Amino acid sequence: MKILLMGNPNVGKSALFSRLTGTRIIASNYPGTTVEFTRGYLKLGEERAEVIDVPGTYTLEPTTKAEEVSVEMLKDGDVVIDVVDATNLERNLNLTLQLLERRVPVIVALNMWDDTRHRGINIDVAKLEELLGVPVVPTVAVTGQGIRELVDRLPEAVASQTTYSSSDERWAKVGSIVSQTQWLSHRHHTWCEVLEDVSNHPVGGAFIALLVLFATFWVIRFIGESIIGYVTDPLFGWLWTPLLMKLSLALGSGGFLHSILIGKLIGGEIDYFQSFGLLSTGLYIPFAAVLPYIVSFYLALGILEDIGYLPRLAVLMDTLMHRLGLHGYAIIPTILGLGCNVPAVMATRILESRRERFIAATLISIGVPCAALQAMIIGLVGQQGVQYVAMVYGSLFVSWVIIGFILNRAVRGFSPELLVEIPPYRLPPWRVTGEKLWLRMSGFIKEALPIVLGAVLVVNILYTLGVFDFIANIAAPIVSGLLGLPKETVVALVVGFLRKDVAVGMLAPLSLTAEQLVISSTVLAMLFPCVATFVILARELGGRDMLKATGVMIAAALIVGGLQNLIL
Repeated sequence: MKILLMGNPNVGKSALFSRLTGTRIIASNYPGTTVEFTRGYLKLGEERAEVIDVPGTYTLEPTTKAEEVSVEMLKDGDVVIDVVDATNLERNLNLTLQLLERRVPVIVALNMWDDTRHRGINIDVAKLEELLGVPVVPTVAVTGQGIRELVDRLPEAVASQTTYSSSDERWAKVGSIVSQTQWLSHRHHTWCEVLEDVSNHPVGGAFIALLVLFATFWVIRFIGESIIGYVTDPLFGWLWTPLLMKLSLALGSGGFLHSILIGKLIGGEIDYFQSFGLLSTGLYIPFAAVLPYIVSFYLALGILEDIGYLPRLAVLMDTLMHRLGLHGYAIIPTILGLGCNVPAVMATRILESRRERFIAATLISIGVPCAALQAMIIGLVGQQGVQYVAMVYGSLFVSWVIIGFILNRAVRGFSPELLVEIPPYRLPPWRVTGEKLWLRMSGFIKEALPIVLGAVLVVNILYTLGVFDFIANIAAPIVSGLLGLPKETVVALVVGFLRKDVAVGMLAPLSLTAEQLVISSTVLAMLFPCVATFVILARELGGRDMLKATGVMIAAALIVGGLQNLIL
């Protein structure tokens, strides 16, 4: 049996999915698309049923790729669990009635049932079940309330014979159902609702946004540095380094194989940022230098997602985003880009027009440094003083805004208005947050480790063949003249195409001044995304638009780098 979990965004489908399937989950892309869905398994009597968390959708009349995938997946489902936000029946029941028209067995999970009491919302469940003609089960996915009853009543799911001649008739039916099943009672606002009102206010919302962003980055840095200081560095220093030194001696402390596996010895010792061996730098960068910040970033992002803050940030940013040719929800992939550009570019599919997706993906690639790159910038440039890190981030932000203004005027098309549901604030379901963190961490390791090892291997071979010296000589006039950097930085700029964090690490032994570190780090951040992001850009935008975005990146990086050289 194939069970589909369907519903509007932000109705608690992920939490319900977690309750039904536990940790036996698999994330994958729908064939032929980059739209991700999650599937797991549920023991239903003696049967093993497959449960699929379908991408959230407001309608079965799709306007986005994710909604198209939802409609396609509906064709293969045996039973649909329609997850409905009990605090917003009127909005959710439109999709419910559309599902009933599809003649597929449906059972309704009336989720967030606990919030109805807090909000003074009363629902006659028996009457609602009678009017819909399918089973209705109140649930609280976060706590597990109602989950057993939902599973027990799955065999009662039935296909309705309902048909509506028009959208207007369907909405009229929604109004009729709500008026017969729901009534409100007087209650006082909770402190959480007061906070919701403040965070939706332009002034109060801006203050809270700054506070949230400051706190988020403080937490990310605190957790990341704590993991590095107390876990990864001791593990590499106490366990891995002695093993590598023994291997180094066995390989004669030099030679081609030593260069590939161990790399160069700095002062007779292994330097994990400069040695550049597969087993030294190749493993240290993803596991010890980058993964701690990935863990802290995705933990913070997951909490903001599950609390319900990100949609409010989208509304708050809508005015600025419209000036960049986007709408407020583009802030979501932008924030994702601070973790990794790959899922960020993939997340641009939530934007409705091709024009928006092109602008958003280009701006992310140019002005939004991933967590791995940020870790290296903070670690390397930060040694010169926090003001120099601020120069890098300030340059990227100003470039992001200016390039967005230009693209808004240069790229044809329109940006639709922001249509996003604002969920109530609620405590995050920690189990779900933890599972999302694990999926994102494991995804990063699977994606990043082969790329970093490949980059280190390619760099060592190209060094040996003298290819980088040849490239450095050709690009020297631009690098030295326009950017004011030594020609040796060309190597780092080229490696940046493979992995930007590796490239920034290669700046360390060049004895650059603080100003040169600012210029080189900024140019590296803007010049190219990593090769993995390039692949996703081509898949999301097509080859032609990917080449256009690349041209914008190169021009922007050289202009900004040249201006920094003149000013600094």
